[in-house]
Amino acid sequence: MHERVDVEHHESRKLFRQEYGMAIRSLKYGLIGKCDLVELYLDKNGNVQDAIPVEFKRGTDKEEDIDRVQLCAQALCLEEMFGITITNGQFYYLKNHRRTTTEIDSALRKKTIDLCEHVRYLFNKAITPPALYEKHKCDRCSLVEICMPKKVGSGIKRVDRYIQTQLQLSRMECEQ
Repeated sequence: MHERVDVEHHESRKLFRQEYGMAIRSLKYGLIGKCDLVELYLDKNGNVQDAIPVEFKRGTDKEEDIDRVQLCAQALCLEEMFGITITNGQFYYLKNHRRTTTEIDSALRKKTIDLCEHVRYLFNKAITPPALYEKHKCDRCSLVEICMPKKVGSGIKRVDRYIQTQLQLSRMECEQ
């Protein structure tokens, strides 16, 4: 599904441009990422007047705000990059085969900014929260092999302990 949107390219028609795989960042919130698709609306001088981030997802809309927070973080980056205000974004859920519009309202902005601040706090304090395995979420996540919530989250709660354990196991294997 992401083959087309993961490759950076664009399509344009007069005052409308579609950017696929667009790299984004926010210095204010410490965010970097890549949008699946950004639809840009330009003025006659080629300046961005409006932008709509479009996020492609395999499943369906979720009750939790995880997808909406991701979309809002993309909007925050685009706002900073182009000096505009973004009021909504869109999802394309593969199972629904259609786009849905999500409002980027003040409550969603607050939730997203609070999360950014919390992550920055954890980073600055060098705190790694434990990975918590939740079957219905983790088994569908593309980062499950990196996060390893079953290994790190069950019993070993700290990354440094996990690394020490893995090093000890490696040493034991080498000695055999």
